[in-house]
Amino acid sequence: MEYNLADTRRLVLDLAATSRNWALDAGGEERLRREAPQGWALDFVRSPTSSDGDGPVGGSQESARLIADAEVYFGFGITADLLRAARRLRWVHSAAAGVGNVLTTGIADTDIALTNSAGVHGPPIGEFVVAGVLHFMRGLDVAIAQQRRSEWNKSFFVGHDSPLREVSGARVLIVGAGGIGGEVARRLSALGAVCTGVRRRPDLPVPAGFAEVLLLADLDRALPQADVLVLAAPLTADTSELMTRARLELLPRCAIVVNVSRGALLDEDALADLLDADRLRGAVLDVFRAEPLASDSRLWQLRSALVVPHVSPVSPGRFWARALDLFLDNWRRYVNDVPLRNLVDKQAGY
Repeated sequence: MEYNLADTRRLVLDLAATSRNWALDAGGEERLRREAPQGWALDFVRSPTSSDGDGPVGGSQESARLIADAEVYFGFGITADLLRAARRLRWVHSAAAGVGNVLTTGIADTDIALTNSAGVHGPPIGEFVVAGVLHFMRGLDVAIAQQRRSEWNKSFFVGHDSPLREVSGARVLIVGAGGIGGEVARRLSALGAVCTGVRRRPDLPVPAGFAEVLLLADLDRALPQADVLVLAAPLTADTSELMTRARLELLPRCAIVVNVSRGALLDEDALADLLDADRLRGAVLDVFRAEPLASDSRLWQLRSALVVPHVSPVSPGRFWARALDLFLDNWRRYVNDVPLRNLVDKQAGY
């Protein structure tokens, strides 16, 4: 359908998340109205939607009705039914960083621009990773277990084979050197860690916080030197099933594994086996193959597994300020035909 730019241009905002910390509040709505470019109408969907993972699997009747005449859609991803209902859509912006679900909707076969919120979640996730690494480096898992037993016992901490160590001097391998990986590297390197990144593109400069950046093809030779492995890459065809049992076994004894990416990057059964055998020091897991994590998963019972219910990005009072800074800047760019930030390569998957 031909779109007449003389018509009122419409933006649909589908951000009434059921999780309160992710729902756009009245202050955010007011800012969007106040800073909207001239000639635009804003439609706020009041029906609840999911902000979990890469967003909902289906849209509400209200959002389907409103998106029919929308030029721009801002939600937690977009669903296949909403994409079918859209007649004038030119740009989709996601409040989520992951776009795995979005790319299964058919949007990759269209000329609709897709942008995401990569980088917006970086600061809180970066702090989460630091907290998880320190949890195991300083033996807090053991301290918590002993506290529950009312047990005063220093043997784990002071024995000749104690795994305690400082972050300073630790070798950290971060798979994914983008917004999240970069925030992790900046924080850990500030504490003295030596951070090496792994990414797909060799032509980009080395980001701040990294001593060097390698290609995915170099992963196997880098793993045996890693005291900490952080998975912070998007889920793509190249990263799915990336950390197999064989690759996990390349890690040094007492290495720490952190996953703030997607569960499908990691063999959870193999990880549980290695943790159970004390082959690894610990695992900090915020994401899982199936969420919620099944109640009979062995990971729940392992002291050396820190299981967190996919909340590492949560930052009450800070998320929407950052998210709207990005969106409003992109909206101005869109109106003025300037290249968009965070434009997703729909073939590469991020």
